[in-house]
Amino acid sequence: MIRPILFGLYSLFLIPYSFGQTMVYLERANNLQFDQERIADAQILKGNVLFRHEEMLMYCDSAYFYENTNSLDAFGHVRFVQGDTLEGFGDKLFYDGNTKLARMRRHVKFVHGRKNENPTVLTTDSMNYDRAAGVAYYWTGGTVKDSLNTLTSVRGNYRPDSKRAVFSKEVKLVNPKFVLTSDTMLYNTETKIADIVSPTDIIYEEETDIHSSRGWYNTANERSMLLDRSVVHHADGKVMTGDTIYYDKRIGFGEVLGQMQMVDSTREATLYGEYGQMYEDHNRGYATDSALMVDWSDTAHITYIHADTLFTEELHFEDSARMDSTYQRMRGHYGVRVYRNDAQMVCDSMVYLGSDSTMHLYKKPICWNDNQQISADSMTVYIVNGAVEHMYGVGSALCVMEDSVDFYNQMSGKEVTAYIKDGELDIIDMSGNALTIYYAKEDDGEYVGLNTTESSFIRMYIEDRQMHHMRFTKETTGVLYPMDQIPSGGDRLALFFWAVEVRPTGPEDVFRKINK
Repeated sequence: MIRPILFGLYSLFLIPYSFGQTMVYLERANNLQFDQERIADAQILKGNVLFRHEEMLMYCDSAYFYENTNSLDAFGHVRFVQGDTLEGFGDKLFYDGNTKLARMRRHVKFVHGRKNENPTVLTTDSMNYDRAAGVAYYWTGGTVKDSLNTLTSVRGNYRPDSKRAVFSKEVKLVNPKFVLTSDTMLYNTETKIADIVSPTDIIYEEETDIHSSRGWYNTANERSMLLDRSVVHHADGKVMTGDTIYYDKRIGFGEVLGQMQMVDSTREATLYGEYGQMYEDHNRGYATDSALMVDWSDTAHITYIHADTLFTEELHFEDSARMDSTYQRMRGHYGVRVYRNDAQMVCDSMVYLGSDSTMHLYKKPICWNDNQQISADSMTVYIVNGAVEHMYGVGSALCVMEDSVDFYNQMSGKEVTAYIKDGELDIIDMSGNALTIYYAKEDDGEYVGLNTTESSFIRMYIEDRQMHHMRFTKETTGVLYPMDQIPSGGDRLALFFWAVEVRPTGPEDVFRKINK
């Protein structure tokens, strides 16, 4: 039996039935009915219905109000308002005043900062709002939109008090500049910072790709801290990897700590170090602490360069010959060690210029090829088609060729040029007060004596890693000492030294510290 009651404003005051719980109040309804046979213990309300529980108001077209359980079901144009900040909309609402749990269904919209110009809006088909815990959550797919980003996921929850959200399964954040995808992510709608807690991709169209499993990304200023071997990949082929990366996308700056690796696939070179920085303008960067540059542009002659600090940058210039060009410059400071299969080098500092493929070595440089050692005050190594073509040294020039364990052929002068053919030393030119000490041999290899010469220019021809013959100017003077008549100290030039102990013997050996 239905008993209708018509009224314009109906208020119902109930006594709380358990300690610590507050009652849901019916503020108004146009119509109130009871139907004990169909819905026992329920008040059937229709028309302009309004409930109040604590500071939350609930509006709807019709409702079932369960007085004994302090709960209600609301239908049609459902809306709830909590304070000045929260507002919810949906087709259905199931609310329990004891647990403070609101279950919204169909066309759900949850608004935080409803009086703000740009509120945070959650939309979904099914959402629960736990007022006691202060969290709204969904599990069948939803969207959270704030003033900057739009986030979608299968599951998610949002806490209005802290403005923090947790998204999981098929997470996607769409920003005007990039798209972030992940499986799980934490996000703050106030700071616009996304906490990365699972494999995440941040894609800038035709610019930069970021891959990380842990860290954070500030979507407002595009600054980030990326952990656990994260990767920053640029469209120009440069890839930055490290244990920790501080990256500022707006100014194009990256700082890497721990096992840094910067790959330039365009120039086919990789920069390593335990610490480094990268500036996208002019493609500048440097590495220190186990710094290493590997040039793999020619796989037959891979170059390994180590120094205390390595700098790399792209230089731009215009001239009548080159027109508009760019080239790479790499600088190494302190303790430079270089290994190639056709030459090895050590010096205090160096500069490599990509414009003409030259390596400029400064402060006591030494170069080796097979059993020959060449040194000068400064040297330049010329690379053609990936291979060392020749070396040029100025000041206190010295060339030493190991003939045997105790015998060394030597040349010294002011300038030296060493030509390499097929990876082996072929010709050595020495000029400027050129001096030589070399051992003369019979055809069977027996030593004849020690020959010393002095000339303005000397050219030495080498075959099978041994001196084959020499050419001198007409003004050359010399003395041949029989093996048993070599004067004391006469087998060494004044500049002579043999530094095989500091020579790099392989790629890993470039890191060996040399005691000075």
